[in-house]
Amino acid sequence: MLRTVNRVLLALAGLLLVALGAAVLVGALDLQRRWDVRLPAAWPFDGPDDVLLTPARRQRWRGRPWWWPAVLATLAVTVLLALWWLWAQGRRRRLREVAVVSGGGEVDVVRGRALEEAMAAEAGALDGVDRALVLLTGRRTAPRVRMSVVLGARAAPAGALARLTGEVLRHARASAGLGRLPAEIRLRATRHRAERVG
Repeated sequence: MLRTVNRVLLALAGLLLVALGAAVLVGALDLQRRWDVRLPAAWPFDGPDDVLLTPARRQRWRGRPWWWPAVLATLAVTVLLALWWLWAQGRRRRLREVAVVSGGGEVDVVRGRALEEAMAAEAGALDGVDRALVLLTGRRTAPRVRMSVVLGARAAPAGALARLTGEVLRHARASAGLGRLPAEIRLRATRHRAERVG
């Protein structure tokens, strides 16, 4: 979700900047007169000496009682959305540590990165797997696995998936002493040239 929000915000900011830059460029270079182009009546710049907001436009809404509350509410919503976005960017998605229950019932802590690397190495060593990336999310007592696996050109996806769930995830669950380890596994095939048959 956050990735989608980032892309939408980036696209909107880019469009706004391109539109504003085009308006300034057309007005500053007086292109509408040089190229004899008619611009819409709402176009902000009419020529090189024009300003974006004339004194009449700046003072147009001052006498209205709803103007300042609307401005303040818009600014407050903008600040709140910016703070939410900043908080969402700074929030850690990756699990830093996992609570491991030992045989005697004691709880130890394993670095999340170490468990990710061990799972990725075991998955990458399977037949037909070119490479694997593992990300641990969730809580330290209830981790979740997100695995992205790139399969070789001749790999069988069903077989690779069965070995990933039956070996890699089972070993990780057993080594961490977890009753369950939910996982999302995404399989992709590596790009390769088409083979000529003949």
